Amino acid sequence: MKKHFPTLLLALVIIITSSCSKSKKEPYQIPENAIELIAGTSGKTWKIAKRHNDGTRMNMAGCFLSYRTTYNPDMTMKDNNGEQHDCGPSLIANWEITQSKKGHYFIKLKSDQLPKMMNIEKNYKSFQITYLSKDSLQLRYRHAQFSGQVRTIVDLYVQEDVVAPNRDFHNK
Repeated sequence: MKKHFPTLLLALVIIITSSCSKSKKEPYQIPENAIELIAGTSGKTWKIAKRHNDGTRMNMAGCFLSYRTTYNPDMTMKDNNGEQHDCGPSLIANWEITQSKKGHYFIKLKSDQLPKMMNIEKNYKSFQITYLSKDSLQLRYRHAQFSGQVRTIVDLYVQEDVVAPNRDFHNK
């Protein structure tokens, strides 16, 4: 028995590992009224409540605290960066909801401003919708930062009038 113990142990580990492999998580299914939840009936303005950069919560100071983006039901959007001191130009874009072959839903922004603003070659950028409700919108995307390192950004937006505590948690 002692002679076969290592082989039996290895077989047991392989069986347990293969049976405990990660189950494939189903893609988030957006609500049927997703366009209305995002844009309202006459436009809806969102602010960032939390941002995670590769899993690390980011400070919400300066331009992040004042940042607002408005989605309209005519499938246009605009942010307010240009109205804030030193926050860069405002983005004006068209938007649509798309779905990948794997079943994930995205907000796809299209604007000739995007290549320069996001340091990308194409005039569109897709943001995965990972949660959507009447007052919350969570988007996930990959972004090449100034250092050239590509990171996963997860932004939780809330409707502009929603109180989002601890947005500036680093400053307290």
